[in-house]
Amino acid sequence: MKIVQKISALGVFVATSTTALANDVVLQNGRVIDPETGLDAIRNVAIQDGRISAISEFPLEGDIVVDATGHVVSPGFIDLHAHGQSIGDYRMQAMQGVTTALELESGVLPIGDWYDGQAAKSLPINYGAAAGWTYGRIATFDDTDPLATIEFFQDAQSENDWKMDIANQDQSERILSLVEQGLKEGALGIGVNAGYAPGYGQKEYFALAELANEYGVATYTHVRYASVIEPQSSFEALKELISNAAITGAHMHICHINSTSMADIEATLALVEEAMAQGINITVEAYPYGAASTVVGAAMFTGPDWRDRMQSTSENFQLGADRMTEDELADYQANKPGTFITWHFLDEAKPEDLAKLDMSVTHPSTLIASDATFWSYFDEDGNIQTYTGDAWPLPDNVFAHPRSAGTFAKILRSYVRERGVLSMSEAIRKMSLMPAQTLEDFVPQMRRKGRLQVGMDADIVVFDPKTIADRATFENANQPAIGIQTVIVNGGFAVRNGELVIGEAYGQPIRRTVAQ
Repeated sequence: MKIVQKISALGVFVATSTTALANDVVLQNGRVIDPETGLDAIRNVAIQDGRISAISEFPLEGDIVVDATGHVVSPGFIDLHAHGQSIGDYRMQAMQGVTTALELESGVLPIGDWYDGQAAKSLPINYGAAAGWTYGRIATFDDTDPLATIEFFQDAQSENDWKMDIANQDQSERILSLVEQGLKEGALGIGVNAGYAPGYGQKEYFALAELANEYGVATYTHVRYASVIEPQSSFEALKELISNAAITGAHMHICHINSTSMADIEATLALVEEAMAQGINITVEAYPYGAASTVVGAAMFTGPDWRDRMQSTSENFQLGADRMTEDELADYQANKPGTFITWHFLDEAKPEDLAKLDMSVTHPSTLIASDATFWSYFDEDGNIQTYTGDAWPLPDNVFAHPRSAGTFAKILRSYVRERGVLSMSEAIRKMSLMPAQTLEDFVPQMRRKGRLQVGMDADIVVFDPKTIADRATFENANQPAIGIQTVIVNGGFAVRNGELVIGEAYGQPIRRTVAQ
């Protein structure tokens, strides 16, 4: 027997026969939502050889049949901004429906070494990275070679030259050469973590935009300033990014506009709208929290007026379950500047602050990305270490920002179900299709992701819209989301019956074609 297919009015292949060859997996009777075609209806979805093979109103046969009655069947969520890149990080992401997690803002170097290392980890979801400009800067100012580890970045936090000094000609050439080599090795663009090295020169950032345009890739920028006070304000930093995109023609992506804009989000979003209306090639992301995670020694927390610029004191900083005192802040900045802390820049309990956060999350041009941080723990000497083990559940003593476990579930709980400020289809668009479209012009793999259509990759999440919720808190982030029934990655189960599938590794590298 064979499947007889036709194209519906929505442009979706549907089976017209009540019988079909057995597929690997069939998702039965779920509310299927595809944000690209507008499909939102009860359908059956078949998966064969890692791809979606049929979407039908009629029964389909499968070796494995999953009853999705009462559940939403959606494209898997794509996280463009995930710093946690070990197996535990990916497992926690899978538990909230993420099927692809990419390290684009900070990036890494060398790219080839990083992909080789990831391939050895047997990861449950798809992975990829950009070429990290800060890695190139650290290596250049230290006169060393970059290492594709978070420790390489953290250990450099006690040094200020790579953060604050303008590179001379020789240094500039080496920084660009290291980044370009990353592109030649298949990087997904250029990560420009400028908030951590705000002393770079205008020419250096412009050269990065030119390089991105030359290779036809995007830059992903944490803009250099985070301040509500001029000069050197968030508004000024966004104008710098937009002008570089306009002049060079490069696609330039704005990372977490909520945390870099803080209370000035209305002005910065208006600037983004005007740039987009002029046809300037920029994209933008946000996450649904009023707190960021960063290193305590970050350059933005230095200078005599940083408290006024950031509207913050030590009370806005949280380490583990506790807020910091001024004495603790001074001690960590002097002696342990690479320590990751949580910085509360908006108070979601205040209606006026929540409205500012909502403005960034619900804007039609804003996609959702988590900025997920590493799971960490205190060693016997009281030093913070990155957790890279494979225990599941994660050990009780690890901690992170709650967005590492709950970003996408929080959108579906708070923004869709509880407050109704986003429709289900719009939320799914922001978490699947929009991230795929951000990359697909220069990463061909992404043209098959973020969609629930015949022929697309079988990266799929099935969740209960009545129960899906984030449980991670600032006091205890080590709590997986609930309400996820099934997560399928490239046709294989990452989550089944609400439980993580251990021992399977269906994640694949997302990588541009390596230059020969």
